[in-house]
Formats: sequence, structure tokens, C-alpha cells
Amino acid sequence: MFSLNRSAFLNNPASISGSFPDKHRRILPTRVVVAGSSNRDKSNGSLLMATDESTATLKEMRDGYAEVVDPKSGVSGGVQDVYGEDTATEDQPVTPWSVSVASGYSLLRDPHHNKGLAFSEKERNSHYLRGLLPPTVISQELQVKKMLHNIRQYQVPLQKYMAMMDLQERNQKLFYKLLIDNVEELLPIVYTPTVGEACQKYGSIYSRPQGVFISLKDKGKVLEVLRNWPEKNIQVIVVTDGERILGLGDLGCHGMGIPVGKLSLYTALGGIRPSACLPVTIDVGTNNEKLLDDEFYIGLRQKRAIGQEYAELLHEFMTAVKQNYGERILIQFEDFANHNAFDLLEKYGTTHLVFNDDIQGTASVVLAGLISAMKFLGGSLADQRFLFLGAGEAGTGIAELIALEISKQGLIVSSRLESLQHFKKPWAHEHEPVKELVDAVNAIKPTILIGTSGQGRTFTKEVVEAMASLNEKPIIFSLSNPTSQSECTAEEAYTWSQGRAIFASGSPFDPFEYGDNVFVPGQANNAYIFPGLGLGLIMSGAIRVHDDMLLAAAEALAGQVTQENFDKGLLYPPFKNIRKISAHIAAEVAAKAYELGLATRLPPPKDLVKYAESCMYSPAYRTYR
Repeated sequence: MFSLNRSAFLNNPASISGSFPDKHRRILPTRVVVAGSSNRDKSNGSLLMATDESTATLKEMRDGYAEVVDPKSGVSGGVQDVYGEDTATEDQPVTPWSVSVASGYSLLRDPHHNKGLAFSEKERNSHYLRGLLPPTVISQELQVKKMLHNIRQYQVPLQKYMAMMDLQERNQKLFYKLLIDNVEELLPIVYTPTVGEACQKYGSIYSRPQGVFISLKDKGKVLEVLRNWPEKNIQVIVVTDGERILGLGDLGCHGMGIPVGKLSLYTALGGIRPSACLPVTIDVGTNNEKLLDDEFYIGLRQKRAIGQEYAELLHEFMTAVKQNYGERILIQFEDFANHNAFDLLEKYGTTHLVFNDDIQGTASVVLAGLISAMKFLGGSLADQRFLFLGAGEAGTGIAELIALEISKQGLIVSSRLESLQHFKKPWAHEHEPVKELVDAVNAIKPTILIGTSGQGRTFTKEVVEAMASLNEKPIIFSLSNPTSQSECTAEEAYTWSQGRAIFASGSPFDPFEYGDNVFVPGQANNAYIFPGLGLGLIMSGAIRVHDDMLLAAAEALAGQVTQENFDKGLLYPPFKNIRKISAHIAAEVAAKAYELGLATRLPPPKDLVKYAESCMYSPAYRTYR
């Protein structure tokens, strides 16, 4: 392998010609060096390759190879066949040579450094880009305008998603600049609800590796697999096993779209460097028969592993992550099924820096919305009565965090105690079992109704009307994702409550006009919480996640809501200010980490908000020497 920084890395020079049959091989001298700038042919940019007589140029070598094309070659040869690949037969091994320093055509193919038409005249000359780009030079701002215009031409959200992913793989900085500058418009494209459809069709749209796939085939070699990832200074991992993707169920290996999307938001909203983020999917099979029968499915074609086999692979992964990246690597569990999610959080919460967004992130963002509502409606959380539809990861996580805030129990019927999963038992409530939600509303008389069931349209007209008859301002949170699984729509909540509901949802809904008022539905999106939480953990060097950090994040988010926001029906601040919001959340989380003695980056900065802002990744183009 050779580089363009005046150094040579050729371990076996003779292997350049090693892929040719003996009868067609042209023996060349074995001493190969890369010439400095004085020896570079300025007209065509070719590298001079010195021989024993220092006379053979790269072009001569190419021409020599071009004369000896094997008739059995799987592809046509030609003067470009420097590495012997074109003249090799399809079943003949070749060496995947690569250039080590981005310059010329390789620079345009490198998403970390590519700037497209924004390369300056000086950069085009010094990095051998002259002629590889059209002559015009444009700004990054104009590139953003052009890309946004192109994306808006698509009518289908999945097409917009694919266009964004394609941009991310071509020009990373432009992708994040576009997303940050237009976050309210593009967030539903790169994440919920569109990412749900992307996961369902991931096998059909998959083109390039965006993360690490660890399967049962890799058992005993997980550390080796992690080391195959090119970036070494990883700070955040988002990992899923694909068993409970949003409200869509078991999508197996196709769940990779979730870690990829989450980590895009860690960068865009929380300022974590893209190179410090690693998406991981643990593939233990799938119980989704439709996927197992799908010829385009990219995962293991077997039923899910359970029990010891599953636990051993997860433990090997957790051990390998810590060994490879250290004590302060943040591991976010994402979309694990209930029976594994709580166990993993409990098992590794005391030994690793772990966080479950479905349990803890959802709880924190919902608590923030409730704190906001109490601030503007009056009263306190301790005065409220809560009814949950759905007592899985999200529901019990919310109940637990509310209980931490007000020291009060939740609402699961205790007569079902023996049949409840262990994580639901603390929230059992003394009441006769009821089958219909509307009957539960009339019996318990809640002031706050929270849906985390993953069951669409379960907040019926009768349910919402019952809530409105009991409360002047009924608080209704319809949190299930994606939009198709939402317990009710914003329009339904406002219409059936005669415009009196305080409404928030997991997926976005458009503003709705009722009477003389235009209501802007609040979105209880975890993206408000986890990017800032992650930034706070990283910048403080935290070694564990504590529940008090989640409370601090919720209170920081609620503190960003203004009276003007609430007058529009918003329980959360506008997403256009998300980086400012994330900086305040990060500062409060870091402060709590220092207070609890869990921070390792000492001494603490004097101004944590300013420090958080200074730590954030910027997608602005750099100037290349």
C-alpha cells in the first residue's frame, strides 16, 4: 500500500504482480517509492515509481499490464489495472489495496472530508482535484439550500429518508449542517416516524455498512469484531437486538435503523462527534416469520436465541466494549423486549455506564412535560391521579420517575399481582380489575392519562370525553410510536375534549385549528433528553448513570418552556432551539455527576453551560492545507 504523504508502506512489493498467472506475468523491479512533489507530473498527477534504473513510470507499468488480459477474466482489463484486479478471474483472490491519505478522487469519496463543490480553488490545486469537479465553487449554505430543495421534491417520506442517508454517506458535514439548520422539518424523516418504515424495509434499502453487526456466529470473537470498526475513540454506543422496534415488534437484524438514527441525533442535537458514535445490532435471530421467509432479509434465519445462549452473547459484548473502549463508554440499550430490557439495565447498571432510552429517556421527557403542565396550570404532581394504558418499559419507567419526584405509587391493579412481571409489581394499585379503559377512567377518575401501550386508537372518543367530563384541563399523553400506533391523534384529543385537553404525543402531529384557537401539539420526544444527557455524561467523565441525573434532565428541560410556548399548547420548547436545550440539560446532568461523586474529569468547569456548548461538534467545513 502506498500513501501520498511521501512515505511508502509496501510490505511485499512483488505481490503487485502476484495476482497474474505465470504465463502472463511481467516481472517488474521490486523497489517502490512515492515521489515527492518535485517528481510529480503536474499535467496528469501520476505518481513516479522508481525501478532499479529509475526509468519505469506508473503509466508504463499500467501499459505493461494492459497487454496481458486473461481471457477468463471476470471483468475487462485496461490501463487502469494497477492492482491486478481487473485481470484476475472471478474466483482468484486479489489484494484490496487502498490509498492511505485522502487526496484527489479518494478525497471526494471520503464522507468525513468531502466538501463537494465547496472545495476552494486553492484546495483543488493542492489536493489534485482540478478537473474532478465542475469549475464553480459554492458555499456550504448554498449546498444546504440545494439539498433541502431536492429532498422536498420527494412525496414519500421513505424516499426522503433514503436521500438523507445517501447524503450522510457522501458528505457527513453537509448532512449534519442540513439536519441542524432544519431540525423541525427533518427530524421526523431521520427518526420517528419514518425510521420505523425504514426498519421494516431495511433489507431492501441496505447499501453500505453504517455500524457493527454482532451475531451468534461471532460468539467468542466479539472483541475482534469490535476492533474491525475503523474508529477507535468511541464514546457512545447505541445497541439493539431488534426484538421490539418502536411499536412494530420483532424486526430482527433490520432494527439497525434505530441505532443509526439515534446516533445521528446524538451528533445533530447533542454535539457528540460522529466518529465517536457506534451503532450496534446484536443478531440472535428473529421470531418474525415474514422476515424469515423474506429473500431480502439480511439477518440470521433462525428463531431467537433465549436463556443462557442469549445471556452469554450479551455478556461477551458488554465485557468486550469495556475492554476495548474503557470505563467511560456510554452504552444505550434501545428497543429490547420487556423481559430483557429491565434485566440488562439491572445487571449492568452497577458495572457499566448504561442507559435505556425506552425506560429512562421516555420517563424523563414525560416527567418534564408534566412538570411544565403543573407550572402553568397550578397545583403539584402530588395532587394528581395517574392512569397508565400499558405497563411495559415506558409505562413503568415513567411511573418510577414520577414516584421519585413525588414519593407516590402508580396504578397497576394489585389483584393481578401474582401474574405480573416483576418490574410491574411495585406499581400495583388497590382496585377491582376492569376490562375497558373507559370504565377504568370512570372508576379511578384520573387527572392524567398516559398511553404507552403500542396499540393504536385505544384512546377512543368515549375515553377522551370521560377525561374531559372529570377535568377542566385533562392531560392526555399519547406516547406510542410510530404515528400509526399512537393511542389517539392530536385532532381527536382536541375535538373530543372541546379544545380543553393538554396533549402531547410520541410522534409529531400537525397544528390543529379548533374554534378560534390553533393548537400546536407537544411532542414528548426522547430526542429532547438523550442527546443532552449523553453530552453531560461524556463531558463530566461519568462512570455510572444515576436516577437523580434523569430528574435533573427533566427539570432542565421543563425550565426551558416559556409562557408563550404554553399559550400555544406546547409542553415542550420548540425543537429549533434543541442545541441550546441540550447544553442546559448536559450542564445539569454534569453538575449532578460531580455532586454524586461519579465524575472523573476534574476539576469541574466553572461554567458548565458554556463548557457544554464548547464541546459540541460543528458541521462547518474546515479548510485543508
